[in-house]
Formats: sequence, C-alpha cells, structure tokens
Amino acid sequence: QVQLAESGGGLVQPGGSLRLYCVAEGRINSIKDMVWYRQTPGNQRRELVASITRDGTTNYSDSVKGRFTISRDNSKTAITLQMNSLNPEDTAVYSCNAPGVLTPTGIRAFWGQGTQVTVSS
Repeated sequence: QVQLAESGGGLVQPGGSLRLYCVAEGRINSIKDMVWYRQTPGNQRRELVASITRDGTTNYSDSVKGRFTISRDNSKTAITLQMNSLNPEDTAVYSCNAPGVLTPTGIRAFWGQGTQVTVSS
C-alpha cells in the first residue's frame, strides 16, 4: 500500500508565503512524475498547479508561474511547493498526486488527502 501525505497548509495573509510538503510512503519501487493540484469550493475540476519529473524538470500553470516553486528531494519520494506572493485567488485545497508509482504489483496512481490553503486578511 502506498500513501501520499500532505502538510503545511494553513491561513496566510495576502502577500505572504507558505510551503507545502508531500511525502510518499509504502511499498514503492520508483515514482516518475509528482504533481500538485488545487481545487476551489464549488469547482469540480482540479487545476494542475505544478509538476516535477524524476529528473527534476518542472512545469507550472500560468497562474502561479514566478510565484511558486516545486522541488523534489534526493529520495525522489517527497516534494515541496514553496508558495510566495499569495493572493486570495490561491485559496484552495491543494492535493499531491503521483500518477505513475511503480509498486511490487504494478504501476498505479495515488492521491493525497489534500491540505487547505486560505489566503485572507
């Protein structure tokens, strides 16, 4: 069994910063890409915020480019999302996703439970 655990969400004032963490644990052989998504209340669709490949190639949505930074640790099973210059439009539940986890039983996708980020004065 593989689990993704997010942490680091909370309440921050506009212009502030937060850092989100996602750690993958369990029977993992390797993980390819890892991705941060976010979902706002009333919106059924998740927005891809940032992604990082195993070799460190990153991709960002236009709405966060230049403000957010995704990184991955040497173990390749944990990622962070540094969020700067936050504004109220960044308020959402942020979820970690690993779409291609190689486990002893095959390749599967996993999601974290999500962490709330609220930007408000």
